[in-house]
This record gives sequence, C-alpha cells and structure tokens, in this order.
Amino acid sequence: VQLQAYGGGLVQTGGSLRLSCAASGGTFSNYAMGWFRQAPGKEREFVAAIRWSGGSTVYADSVKGRFTISRDNAKNTGYLQMNSLKPEDTAIYYCAVQGRIRMGLILPSAYDYWGQGTEVTVSS
Repeated sequence: VQLQAYGGGLVQTGGSLRLSCAASGGTFSNYAMGWFRQAPGKEREFVAAIRWSGGSTVYADSVKGRFTISRDNAKNTGYLQMNSLKPEDTAIYYCAVQGRIRMGLILPSAYDYWGQGTEVTVSS
C-alpha cells in the first residue's frame, strides 16, 4: 500500500485545514487508518484514528473537539478536518494504515504503511 498525504499549509490561529490521505496498491478499506504528527525536536505523536468501517474513532486529548477523522473507502482516501487550529498544532502530519487487524490504534508500531507527511504551520 502506498499512501500520499496532502493538504497541509500555512494558516492563522483559529483557522482550518483539511488533510487528505490517498491510498493505492492495496485494500485500504479493510484496516484502520491513523494520523500522527511530529513537531521539530519532538517525538511522533498520535492524533486520531478510525476503524475500517468508520464507525469507531479515537482522538488525542489535545485535538478532541477540534479535529475530525473520516474516510471514504470507495475513494481509498482518508481525511483529517482540523478546525480551531493553534500554534501548537504546527507539525508534519503523517497518515498511516494498518496491514492487518489490530486492537491498538495509538502507537506508531500498530501501523504498517506510512505516507510521506504534509506540513502544517499555524501562525500566531
């Protein structure tokens, strides 16, 4: 499976961005998808994840109520709608997909395929 994340950019505090993650070369719809981010000098951290059916989602406390993860299995694409952005949301955002069904969704090690990242910068 190849993943391509896009949609990042520069936005002011309080603004919105919608990230997309396009999958190809595999069966995207069967497995969970997650979004992670990595700020300069920090470790990669979990942002949000969604099960294959879209019926179950989980969010990091830092983004709960502001970000929404979704997926369109017919289009092999996942999304991360980010609203009320803050400077601390500045990071490179990565999408990831599991290669098999796993219970865990929060750790990077739970995912088998990764996109190249898209940069989000929130100015104050």
